[in-house]
Amino acid sequence: MSTAYLKRTYLSKKKEITSRMDDFEKVKELGENSLLGELAFCISTANSSAKAAYRAQTELLKTGLIYSDNSEHIAEVLLKSKVRFHNNKAKYIVAARKQLFVNGEFEKYVNESKDEFELRDSLAESVMGFGMKEAAHFLRNTGYGKQTAILDRHILRNLKRYGAIEEIPKSLTPNKYREIEGKMLEFSKEMKIPPAHLDLVFWSEETGEIFK
Repeated sequence: MSTAYLKRTYLSKKKEITSRMDDFEKVKELGENSLLGELAFCISTANSSAKAAYRAQTELLKTGLIYSDNSEHIAEVLLKSKVRFHNNKAKYIVAARKQLFVNGEFEKYVNESKDEFELRDSLAESVMGFGMKEAAHFLRNTGYGKQTAILDRHILRNLKRYGAIEEIPKSLTPNKYREIEGKMLEFSKEMKIPPAHLDLVFWSEETGEIFK
């Protein structure tokens, strides 16, 4: 596909994408409950569909289980929502909540990081259930990340399709992740499409909707 097509597609969806980005920006203003919901979503969505993760997020918030230390109860919700690896992810959600919010570490990470890339790297290195992608996803969905790339299979496929990368790597080490992220940022600048907007337009091209 041509970059001209990509630009046309972006312009046709820009209003909806901007609205979605505004929604993300409001999450951090809504308080801990909303942040925890996104934490659960981003951990759940790894190797699972976003819709399954969203079902789990909604149920955990509705029932208050997002605050539970009982990973078995959380796992039941994840399983019912069709989230893969539900037992491990339930443990990750409990551990990440305690680390970032019970102990007040998230604010410390934010305040001590020089930029969102360093913040992403710190979370990816230390938070259970987070890799580079999950950490970037969490920051984007909570209004803290506008430049860091969420390199899932949809994004990688489109980066290759439009010539931003030559091939999709078989695995993503942190260094490889940063290398491709840099190429995505260069492509974003070339297209005059903000990085977070580019992510959403790619995602919508793959799934048919602008979600999260």
